[in-house]
Amino acid sequence: MQGYAPILLLIAISLTLPALVWSLSRFIRPSFYSTSKHSTYECGITATTDAREKFSVRYYLVAVLFLIFDVETVFLLPWALQLKELWIFGLVEMGFFLFLLLIGYAYIWSKGALNWE
Repeated sequence: MQGYAPILLLIAISLTLPALVWSLSRFIRPSFYSTSKHSTYECGITATTDAREKFSVRYYLVAVLFLIFDVETVFLLPWALQLKELWIFGLVEMGFFLFLLLIGYAYIWSKGALNWE
């Protein structure tokens, strides 16, 4: 049973610490809120337009394209770390992958998705 003592101590601490912090925060927090807390934006700047303002679809398209190409570049790191073991096979596969990525980028560019008006 002595081998389980550190684990039980860790479980006890992990259960009591959040409860203690939550209890203390209920006593320390202010009981009244300012009018700016109930406003649309809490930054202190008065809102000039409605919070549900419509954005152009291009904004979301550029954001999604950025995420896609950003995630694709993450695949380069494991390839670079294993290049010595993959040799020619890995080089050809990554070349093909980058070629397809470049074709997708050229297609997006030709359609004008990256032009901001």
